[in-house]
Amino acid sequence: MIKKDVIVVGAGFAGMQLLHHLRREGFNALILESASEVGGTWFHNRYPGCRCDVESMQYSYQFDKELEQEWKWTELYPSQPEILEYAKHVASRFDLKKDIQFNTRVQSAEYRKNHQHWLITTTTGEQFQAQFCIMATGNLSVPNTPRFNGLEDFKGEVYHTARWPEQPVDFTGKRVAVIGTGSSGIQAIPVVAEQARQLTVFQRSASYSLPAGNRPLSTEEINNTRNNYQQLRDKASQSFGGVVFKGEVNEQSVFDVSETEQQAEFEQRWQDGGVGFTHSYSDLLLNSDANEIASEFIRNKIRTIVKDKTTAELLCPTDLFACKRPCIDTNYYDTYNRDNVSLVSIKDNPIECFTEKGLITDNTEYQFDALILATGFDAMTGAVRNIKIEGNDQQRLDNIWSQGSDNYLGLAVHGFPNLFTVTGPGSPSVLTNVMVSIHQHVNWITDCISYMRTKQLGSIEATIKAQTSWLEQVNTIAGYTLYPSCNSWYLGANIPSKPRQFMPYAGGVPGYRQICQSVVENDYEGFQFQPAGSTSNDH
Repeated sequence: MIKKDVIVVGAGFAGMQLLHHLRREGFNALILESASEVGGTWFHNRYPGCRCDVESMQYSYQFDKELEQEWKWTELYPSQPEILEYAKHVASRFDLKKDIQFNTRVQSAEYRKNHQHWLITTTTGEQFQAQFCIMATGNLSVPNTPRFNGLEDFKGEVYHTARWPEQPVDFTGKRVAVIGTGSSGIQAIPVVAEQARQLTVFQRSASYSLPAGNRPLSTEEINNTRNNYQQLRDKASQSFGGVVFKGEVNEQSVFDVSETEQQAEFEQRWQDGGVGFTHSYSDLLLNSDANEIASEFIRNKIRTIVKDKTTAELLCPTDLFACKRPCIDTNYYDTYNRDNVSLVSIKDNPIECFTEKGLITDNTEYQFDALILATGFDAMTGAVRNIKIEGNDQQRLDNIWSQGSDNYLGLAVHGFPNLFTVTGPGSPSVLTNVMVSIHQHVNWITDCISYMRTKQLGSIEATIKAQTSWLEQVNTIAGYTLYPSCNSWYLGANIPSKPRQFMPYAGGVPGYRQICQSVVENDYEGFQFQPAGSTSNDH
């Protein structure tokens, strides 16, 4: 039995910052990580073209000024290899690996109420005891593999974008199939098309994708950002999504201006690149008529780029823009002008089954040598639900979350004392630059644990009243937006058994941060404490 003050599950960016902060506050903490290296999602997602959709110098830690100055990003949007190297650099710089146990998968966590601690057990039977257990398991970490009939019969190579081999895969001269045109597929398809003899893309629903406008960073840009990092961080913290875009957020309604002005604004945002397009006008995510104007602009861009009219129309999304997280790409739509690339819609003619040589849809057989599943994730709750977590009275978190992701502030769940989730459901998380959201959560959790140590408190638990109220608030705010209007992974719609619930908090970074601060200022309103050594139910 290994005893610690805090066990952190996951050595991605959240887990590493937690470990650094907890050690700085004098806590004896340990990370349990299933992979062989740090990096989390950026360790596993190494598929061709994998890249972040937040600019590199903003997708970085902000807790150490020297770190900001010493690391040199090379591109506007960082690639997976560069992000992973950054994660390794941070782990080395702060000597984090001495408190990380790799190749260790957590199987269960049981809260022992009478002793006010968690008993964490791994798949190998190793056990750890800690007062606090923090789930830093990431929002996009559990691959979603649809249950295709006969997939095991296929004799060719099979890859999932979220579990890509560590060694590069060469598709030169091969017939390749890609299933999925979400973010992973949109990034991988142009790169694979350059290698493959033939690439067939199977699409269920078209995604909106914006040009990234990626390019190398100049020395002048890097130095300018380094010299003004604090100003950039402050500005980002006051923005809705925790990120600063090239163009300012336009507070006008799309209906306040003429059609000519609308198109000019959209065109400028398109040329600027990135998801800043969503801030072209203030009502794009609030009003469906306003959204349709922006949506049609993007569809017309697709029709202009893609030469084959039938293919172009298949690539035009029919749902609302940005009700799913918008993708950004490099030459995605241009790729369909290549002679070796074809698009197959499986929306009306689903995949019937796989064969030894390929798959069959609508009585048509497609043969290929390699299959890439770009089918996304069991987002936001998948990693936590995969662990058998038992709280008070042996209640199971996976059972509770099978009906909906009940939580308070995205940080805690009633019935599970001393358990925290970083950027969990009910927080802004995936609607933001997650590095900003991680920073805020890590600071909040670390401050809370330090407060408890000072006050000699043994446990903290969200109240059912606060949790119910918070869920109502999350749902109310989501209802003001267009986010819940389409079947996205924000609602768990990509997982057949998952309850339909809009999981992120859509009120933005500044508002959420103020709520969390207010909770603390009001003596941790919505939480109940027990003194150290107490098993009483009196609070």
